[in-house]
Amino acid sequence: MSAVAVACLDLEGVLVPEIWIAVAERTGVPELRRTTRDEPDYDKLMRWRLEILDAKGIRLPDIQQVIASLGPLPGAREFLDWLREHASVVILSDTFLQFADPLMKQLGRPALFCHSLEVAPDGRITGYRLRMPDQKRAAVRAFRDLHLHVVAAGDSYNDTAMLGAAHAGILFSPPDNVVREFPQFPVTRDYAELRTAFENALRRC
Repeated sequence: MSAVAVACLDLEGVLVPEIWIAVAERTGVPELRRTTRDEPDYDKLMRWRLEILDAKGIRLPDIQQVIASLGPLPGAREFLDWLREHASVVILSDTFLQFADPLMKQLGRPALFCHSLEVAPDGRITGYRLRMPDQKRAAVRAFRDLHLHVVAAGDSYNDTAMLGAAHAGILFSPPDNVVREFPQFPVTRDYAELRTAFENALRRC
């Protein structure tokens, strides 16, 4: 490895459980199980989520209580610790600052680029603010402009632009629909396979 490498990872579904699925299970609102693994239009997905939260009276403290009970996926912290020895690690996520902090603490606080929520004084989530449109791809392109070698991994529709912009993109435990639509990316199903894929990609930089 001759170039300086950056590993860009999605958060939910790659290192931690899907937050919205956990909220759906805890609140008994199955509609909230829909994620970016199912819906490629992020704005459409979020507007739909906010409508459900408002209709069901689910507020930010309710969601944060669910998140406080979550931890990294089994093997995620060990994989992340190994990856840090070989590359700078950045989490590029479409989650929100108000959700992520307890999970970042358990992961050893890697760098995180994500979005933020608009929250009323009573805890109602009234909207959301993107850090910037298409932030995952933009971040990868910026790293490449700095002459860094970028290897990216994700699991959902909203990760594919990031994977395509990187020197090497890897799918991790993706749903079948994403695999079918994006056959250009290698598929890994567990952290051992993901580690091997990163080793191979980093060896080429």
